[in-house]
Amino acid sequence: MEQEKDLEVKEAAAAHMDDCEPENERHWYVIHTATGYENKVKNDLERKVRSMGLEAQIFNVIVPLEKEIVIRNGKEHTVERKLFPGYVLVEMLMNGFSWYVVRNTPGVTRFVGPDGTKPSPLTRSEVESILKATQAEAKVTFDIQVTEGEGVRVIKGSYENYTGTVVAIDRENGRVTIVTQVMDGRDVRVELGVDEIEAL
Repeated sequence: MEQEKDLEVKEAAAAHMDDCEPENERHWYVIHTATGYENKVKNDLERKVRSMGLEAQIFNVIVPLEKEIVIRNGKEHTVERKLFPGYVLVEMLMNGFSWYVVRNTPGVTRFVGPDGTKPSPLTRSEVESILKATQAEAKVTFDIQVTEGEGVRVIKGSYENYTGTVVAIDRENGRVTIVTQVMDGRDVRVELGVDEIEAL
């Protein structure tokens, strides 16, 4: 059944050979997808390329991801996040045929370009920047389960058993600033680690 669909797409694409000015160089293009369907579009397009023998026209399909280490409850969890939710990058030779095949992949809404129909290739520096970001070391963030204005109790350190209100959150460094009252009734700002507090 999929082979029949691919044959139909191939026949329809052949009718669009003259829709785009053919290129002699491969370029990276951005396609817009429904958010959450990026990987499905990538897999469907790669399958189409293989089954239709388009390896000489469509070279790479990527969903740019960045790695992040999230520290939650004192444990590290590695998470992959999409750099550009709703977008997929395709390295290809642009012509009417390849345009039609990509554009008519389920989940693709359009090529990114000035008017949504004429695709604009990414510049070399844009591609290098995106690829560099996907290969960068994972950044560390803290999963802080409190919000500004929320009441917390200090569970460790010199302010143990004090309560206060969160006034600032530093997710990159895993720090929370609270305002608490000391013995003489004065309000004091205290910066604490996320492992030193709990929500009330």
